[in-house]
Amino acid sequence: MTSPQLPPNAYTDAPQQHPNLILGSLQLLFWLVFRPSAWRNHLKHIDPILDTDSSLIILLRQGRWRNLALWRFFIQGYFILPILANLLLGLILWALGEPITTILICVTYGVAFGVAFGVAFGVAFGVAVGVAVGVAVGVAFGVAVGVGITINSWRPVLSFPFLILWNYLLYRLDKGRNARSSCLLRFHSAFWDEWQRLYLPSLDKHLLFVIENNPVEGKAALEYLSTSPQRWAAQAVQIELDARSLQRCADVEAIREAHRSLVIGELENEVSPLLRIFSRISEDVDAALNQASAYNQRLPLRDVADKLNLHLQNFARSSDKYTVRFYPIIKSWREIVTNYIKELAKITELRQEIDSPYIIGVPLTLEQEIFTGRNDIGLRMIEQLLLDYRRPPLLLYGQRRMGKTSLLNNIGKLLPNSIIPMFIDLQGAPSSASDHAGFVYNLAREMEKSAKKQGVTLPSLAREVLKSDPFTYFYEWLDKVEQALEENTVLLALDEFEVLDNAIAKGRFDEQDVLGMLRHLIQHRPRFKILLAGSHTIEEYQRWASYLINVQVVHISYLKEAEARQLIERPVKDFTLRYEPNAVERVLQLTRCHPFLVQLLCAEIIVLKNEQDPSIRRLATLADVEAAIPEALQSGGFFFADIQNNQVNATGQAILRFIAAQGEGAIVSRQRLLQEFADADITFSLLLQRELIEEVADGYGFQVELIRRWFV
Repeated sequence: MTSPQLPPNAYTDAPQQHPNLILGSLQLLFWLVFRPSAWRNHLKHIDPILDTDSSLIILLRQGRWRNLALWRFFIQGYFILPILANLLLGLILWALGEPITTILICVTYGVAFGVAFGVAFGVAFGVAVGVAVGVAVGVAFGVAVGVGITINSWRPVLSFPFLILWNYLLYRLDKGRNARSSCLLRFHSAFWDEWQRLYLPSLDKHLLFVIENNPVEGKAALEYLSTSPQRWAAQAVQIELDARSLQRCADVEAIREAHRSLVIGELENEVSPLLRIFSRISEDVDAALNQASAYNQRLPLRDVADKLNLHLQNFARSSDKYTVRFYPIIKSWREIVTNYIKELAKITELRQEIDSPYIIGVPLTLEQEIFTGRNDIGLRMIEQLLLDYRRPPLLLYGQRRMGKTSLLNNIGKLLPNSIIPMFIDLQGAPSSASDHAGFVYNLAREMEKSAKKQGVTLPSLAREVLKSDPFTYFYEWLDKVEQALEENTVLLALDEFEVLDNAIAKGRFDEQDVLGMLRHLIQHRPRFKILLAGSHTIEEYQRWASYLINVQVVHISYLKEAEARQLIERPVKDFTLRYEPNAVERVLQLTRCHPFLVQLLCAEIIVLKNEQDPSIRRLATLADVEAAIPEALQSGGFFFADIQNNQVNATGQAILRFIAAQGEGAIVSRQRLLQEFADADITFSLLLQRELIEEVADGYGFQVELIRRWFV
């Protein structure tokens, strides 16, 4: 629907026809010559089946003679328009000095043939034939046909100088009127000459000026041009609008919202990578500000500041016009983020609040100091794999939230410099690809990104070359990767391998191609070591077992008590909260050193302490631990619900609820459970494998008290 603030029929491919028969006919002729889209839309408006090639005879046979608009079009298109066209031809012939008799014959034949051919074959053909016949009679048929066929190739070139002058005058007049509504931009040739594909100078400046002074009309013009032959102007203006929008970001709140308004998907040109940089920075700032504590906001914001510094250095080395345009913006963003980090530190100090270093629900990255423990697993087992001449693959197995992904993110700190870990999250792009080419392309892309974090630059792999034979070209790319590695070894860590298995099961990928590729890596590329991570064993996925022979399983489970104590009492340097000894013991009892649950409960303890008087805020007591339990069960609901809904069946849920009801530390005998739940032997095995219960003497009890309380 056209906005009431816009001039009628402006910036549209479906303008309304003038009600006057003569003027409306001239309008039809203009559309036919200059605006074929308006011509076609007008025909569709009259009747949905009407088009340029429709004939009146066929339409009347279809019973459409009651359509008054069709009759109006018939009069204009089949009589008035051929007459006007041929009268115009007569004036041209008269100006050329042709005799009056010849002109009359030309016009008469032209009108007659135009009406006849229009009725039989369609109005556009009728007009063209009418004019051609008139010229043929007065001059030469061959010349007439040649002119008609080639007019749209030479007419835009001949008219170009006049259009430049016309458009410039409109621009100057609009500037003099300060682009008051209605703007003269609508008369610019870009909006009425669809055959003009030559670059129209200053169109972008005119469009931008109108947007600045008359936004409603300017945005309508921008939308129209974005699909026109002059779309370059729309793109240039959109880039400048995005730059100005980014430049207006005066604080972190504005920066976090910036990615929502950037127009990137519609632009695929030299500025797209720059806009993506700002979009990613905005998303990172948004994610950082969503953190609950000032401490957890500062950690990712420091990473954002580092990225901005790196981009600023790269921008400074470039002379590209768009990079130069965006340089002051990224410089401003860096200053805003850096100053906000300083403000967070001051605010926290003034409030005497306890910073929470605990990361809930997302894997720990290299920048997050809280990562602790796992050295025994990381070094002993993985180094053993790397030194084994048989090169067996490794499976890092453990229940959800046990810290597998955090270990993979931090594994570089645990290994020698000669081992380059490349972390691939199979929940991301590789497994979501639609075909093999997309899978190996995303796999290579993730490897490149991960290697870059280790200071290693890998050769790029173009997506286009993968279409014909993805795995062959991928193997050739791996040859180049091995050359770039020199003497180093790659640890290819594939997290959440179950997601890839699900894609294979759905038929998106071929089992033999994908798993065969992994087997080929293991058997024929000694510089590549494969590490899988998941919450299932290979035995649960038989197709993997047949390809990855002799998989070495490393079970990642609870933290050691000393590691858990460190996570409670000294998660980071200068941690300001102290615990009474019995409070620490209670946290250990409730969590059994489960890394996620320790963080969950300790995070809620800090929230509770920050609500207390500063005089007692820095010491956690046993009462504080007990008070934080209900909040931990609620805030960690996604973790407990995953156990209930995804890890056990209905019988397992019933068994867990039955044991939970017996109270803390209760052990229920196997005999009693079998009386309550017949044929539950298989379920017992599943619950034991999921590390939800443990066997004590002749009975079963919960491994973790917090999980028991959830099932109560």
